[in-house]
Amino acid sequence: MLSLLPRARSFGAAFAAGLAAAATASAAEAIDFNRDIRPILSDACYHCHGPDAAKREAKLRLDEREGLFRTKDDVTVVVPGKPDASELIQRIVSPHEDEVMPPPDAPRQLKPAEKELLKRWIAGGAPWGRHWAFTPPVRPTVPAVPDRAAAARVRNPIDAFVFARLAAEKLAPAPEADAAALLRRVSLDLTGLPPTPEETAAFVADRTPGAYERAVDRLLASPRYGERWAWDWLDLARYADTNGFQGDPERTMWPWRDWVVNALNANMPFDQFTIEQLAGDLLPNATRDQKIASGFHRNNMYNGEGGRIAEETRVENVFDRVETTGTVWLGVTFSCARCHDHKYDPIMQKDYFAMYDIFNQMSETGKLGGGGQVAPILDVSTPEELAAVKTATARVDAAGKAVEAYELKKFPRPEGKPLSESPDALKLPGNLPAVLAKVEPKRRGVDALLEAVPYFRDTAPDPEYAALLQASLDAVRARNNANSRITKVMIMDELPEPRETFILNKGNYEAKTDVKVVGAVPAVFQTAAAGAPAARMNRLGLARWLVSPENPLAARTAVNRAWQAFFGTGFVKTAEDFGVQGEPPSHPGLLDWLATEYVGSGWDTKALHRLIVTSATYRQSSRSNAVLQERDPENRLLARGPRHRLPSWMLRDQALAAAGLLVEQRGGPAVKPYQPPGIWEEATFGKKTYEQDHGEALYRRSLYVFWRRIVGPTSFFDAGSRQVCTVKVARTNTPLHALVTLNDPAYVEAARVLAQRVLGAGGDDRAKLGAAFRFATTRGPRANEAAILQSRLGKLRAQFAADPAAAKALAAAGEAPRPAALDPVEHAAWTALCSLILNLDETLSKE
Repeated sequence: MLSLLPRARSFGAAFAAGLAAAATASAAEAIDFNRDIRPILSDACYHCHGPDAAKREAKLRLDEREGLFRTKDDVTVVVPGKPDASELIQRIVSPHEDEVMPPPDAPRQLKPAEKELLKRWIAGGAPWGRHWAFTPPVRPTVPAVPDRAAAARVRNPIDAFVFARLAAEKLAPAPEADAAALLRRVSLDLTGLPPTPEETAAFVADRTPGAYERAVDRLLASPRYGERWAWDWLDLARYADTNGFQGDPERTMWPWRDWVVNALNANMPFDQFTIEQLAGDLLPNATRDQKIASGFHRNNMYNGEGGRIAEETRVENVFDRVETTGTVWLGVTFSCARCHDHKYDPIMQKDYFAMYDIFNQMSETGKLGGGGQVAPILDVSTPEELAAVKTATARVDAAGKAVEAYELKKFPRPEGKPLSESPDALKLPGNLPAVLAKVEPKRRGVDALLEAVPYFRDTAPDPEYAALLQASLDAVRARNNANSRITKVMIMDELPEPRETFILNKGNYEAKTDVKVVGAVPAVFQTAAAGAPAARMNRLGLARWLVSPENPLAARTAVNRAWQAFFGTGFVKTAEDFGVQGEPPSHPGLLDWLATEYVGSGWDTKALHRLIVTSATYRQSSRSNAVLQERDPENRLLARGPRHRLPSWMLRDQALAAAGLLVEQRGGPAVKPYQPPGIWEEATFGKKTYEQDHGEALYRRSLYVFWRRIVGPTSFFDAGSRQVCTVKVARTNTPLHALVTLNDPAYVEAARVLAQRVLGAGGDDRAKLGAAFRFATTRGPRANEAAILQSRLGKLRAQFAADPAAAKALAAAGEAPRPAALDPVEHAAWTALCSLILNLDETLSKE
């Protein structure tokens, strides 16, 4: 490792000449430390000379200014302006295996170009800068756009930043997308659903100024907006309807999900949105909704398997809350610091456990009670649910009194004495005396009645008594069912007396060290102005700090995720990691401008989204060309509009909407639509059986589909697992995806009902083809497309005419009603054609 000890130097004139040349070249091109130099040092040096004190070699730290420019024993690591006098340069170019850095056996070796860049940086004065993400965003000046044509298209500052960058790259922005494509794009982005043909026609026909802006405002005001944007937040919050792990018991967290939808629709400021979810229960005079909001950190998995140690579960849950908070509001990989100081970012293990202490103060014990609900729990039952319990309880009491009256005759005993005092009762075989004497008749449980009913029905027949016991059993079951339907949601709370927190050796719940810590934000964020915390910070203090000016990352991470949702990739591609190992932002000035704009607007999320979608950058055509494919295949420079496949959950909603099947009922318990048989059974060793819903529940939005943690909904591919916080979902392409959109019952039924829709509209084939195409893509087919579809329709008609049974089966797919008058062959042919249209690349993509 790099040691700051004097050593012999043996470099020739050629090396000196190279240094001189590098110094001269540096003047021609500015080198940015954060963009060009820090990534090299991070990749090649920080592992041994970074934040992790336990692994640090030669007591040298290169991630801080003091270490990079330090002098020891007359040896200086970096001498600004003098590469030949800098130990760093002499080590990286040394021909000696015992001196060269990185060592020859290191997995990461410097490339010649990187060595040259380091020389040029030092020759240019070695300007240093703190990692960009750990410095507060400063509102930059909006740049001028040198290209006149591009400048004329600027609609807001977003365009100025993007078009100025394009000009520097000698690229021009794409023309604006056509009206129909643009409306479809923004409708999907803001509401998750496509526009209707009527909405598209009205928009295309509206030539008045501000037509697009009015359409955007309509979409932002739609209750569909909250349902679309809640999905992304549920991925962050690892929301599901079960606990996870082998048993995977059900839980009731949908009231929290509905809170998120309502908060987004109400445009709750993001700072308030943050505070209520992290610490709503700690707010003064907290409302019921604020307590429900605190369920954000109860969405984590919960291991209640047999043999699991309760404290281990509790500690793992706290780890999850720390790391999720770090990912969502700081964009920092906190998990690295669970076991040791972070090797790349200035997050120490002590910092991790100071955050841990904040979340270590709730009453959760790690034990699992009945079902998947784990205290603390808030009762949010409705009047209807309470009335049902009251009715069921009265039924239990009435049935119990009838049993008691009969038993006084069947098992005589002194007045007021229990059943165990009856000699006749004591003569009953086996466990029956104890079962019947256990509690008074109206309070007997299911197990006791299950043993008594068959005995008096079959073994020692007493039909009247057996009937009374059966009525009591039915009443008890009904009461239990009514109680189980009372809505209770898991929330956060705070212990009255703080729990002590100690650093755990390597994150082992059993290995407490003697280093005690108290709640605080990481030291790297404790600015001189704010000072170190005077006392233990709680969740409310943390939540308020996260959205305060002292945190440089909350607005950046939120803006980056929004940009990612609209354009497919954020300014920072590694949305989960803004640290030194993450990718630097593609447009740092625009990121910071939007972050400061977001905060300045009062954390107005709808205003942020409106700003983005009304920009000329967003409104560009998504068509690419050979030059762009070569120069910018991922569209990071934004020389065209976004184009990528829609997420699977949005594809399902789009198919339902196109068919006219979508049921827009909002909120409430999750629903169970079509799913192949045996999936749950196989995953749970037969302990869980999927009971499909029927009727309107089959056609509700994907947001409301039941999510079993260990095996998510089968129709959702490339979706977050909901087991851990997910800020960026992978977008892949395999034949399995096509098998879903072609063969899943929901899609087949959607195609069948879409066929009914166009057949019912009347007209000739051309008119019907146009209608089907518009329902799926918002535009009519071009002449060549119509010809291809017409040809295919003819082949399908012939195919199904030759196989009437297949036609009849396809025409009856799904549970939605089918007009009996429709010819099955014609209906099947159009169903197959509509399936083809629903599977066009244009239909499956946002463009």
